[in-house]
Amino acid sequence: MPKKALIITYYWPPAGGPGVQRWLKFVKYLPDFDVQPIVYVPENPSYPMLDNTLLEEIPKEVTILKQPINEPYKLAEFFSKQSSKTISSGVIPKEKKQTVMQQLMLYVRGNYFIPDARKAWVKPSVTYLSEYIKKHHIQTVITTGPPHSIHLIGLQLKATLGVKWIADFRDPWTTIGYHKKLKLSTSAAQKHEHMEKQVLSTADHILVTSENTKKEFATKSNQPITVITNGYDYQPLPKTKKDRSFSLAHIGSLLSERNPKVLWKVLGKLIKEDKGFKDAFVLKLIGVVSDDVLQEIRKFIPENNIEIVGYVNHIEALVSQRQSQLLLMIEIDSEDTKAIIPGKLFEYMVAETPIIAVGPQDSDVEHILKATNTGRYFGYNAETELKVYLRSCFEDYRNSALSTHPIGLQQYSRKALTKKLAELI
Repeated sequence: MPKKALIITYYWPPAGGPGVQRWLKFVKYLPDFDVQPIVYVPENPSYPMLDNTLLEEIPKEVTILKQPINEPYKLAEFFSKQSSKTISSGVIPKEKKQTVMQQLMLYVRGNYFIPDARKAWVKPSVTYLSEYIKKHHIQTVITTGPPHSIHLIGLQLKATLGVKWIADFRDPWTTIGYHKKLKLSTSAAQKHEHMEKQVLSTADHILVTSENTKKEFATKSNQPITVITNGYDYQPLPKTKKDRSFSLAHIGSLLSERNPKVLWKVLGKLIKEDKGFKDAFVLKLIGVVSDDVLQEIRKFIPENNIEIVGYVNHIEALVSQRQSQLLLMIEIDSEDTKAIIPGKLFEYMVAETPIIAVGPQDSDVEHILKATNTGRYFGYNAETELKVYLRSCFEDYRNSALSTHPIGLQQYSRKALTKKLAELI
């Protein structure tokens, strides 16, 4: 008889963005490993992005439980819909460019909604799920964050029912980049640290998506910690042809600090120095892009060489990955972001398109790219190296020789990763 696992998550279709992909795919493959997933999600969530195509990927046989949630973002939209949407999507402007409303919302969010704006869902969820778990003999509860308030549901269910509890961290808690921007008081910061410690020391098992996060959490907890990265899934896609232009595509959100001026500068120089490069090159920006980043790009790159696409659904994103000549991945240049592995990395790796990544040295992304031979990684000061490599890629493009030769990608398939999860359950 299959083991039952109750998965508690905030992000679920029709939510768009990378946060929904991880557990949607686990749910898809868990039955193949004799685990019956039951998914608990909010009934009326305030998602910053929607992708209705993901609804088609929910297995028809899976049980979905829903309960209402009260979120302050809906009230905030009454005062400023744009500010609310911007902050809830994670694109936080630089402090000197924040409006008074944005500053107020960040302060309230950081100091009055601890650990996050979905905390009001904890108490009613514990009440509802306690009865469901007892009635249906659930053996394992899994919580996934962010939002990290989801882990508080697991914490209370563990305390009252003694169920086996696995806490999955798609991102770190107190060391994630935006945490420092929440204008936290000393008291609020201490409350976050206390909650984080409670969760890490109480969960029976902790899941993380990177080796760097595992190292961080190992200093805060004696509980077992396992790395299960995000991954890729095979999906039928329309036939695609490579762009005729020499396209460099960034797919996903470009936050204010995800802004490698060295790259924009190098591209600007190549455009000025080489007419062939200027005529062929296109920087494709697919997804939400902050005004700060756009302003910096436009300092160096002419408007004719920029294509702003905006947000697209998941299938369109996968097609764009295969059409582009090069794929761009950018992370904030910070010690805290070494542990961040964007879910799109693994989709990039199977797109048969070379990857150029810019971020902090010695990151998990750097190690994965090197190990799989799927791209090149550069620091924020690597001007000469970037210029040489981009010129080399352009020559390969002109000779129809721009390609990749990946190795060892099977370990990152969603099914292989789900097998690893099922063994823990």
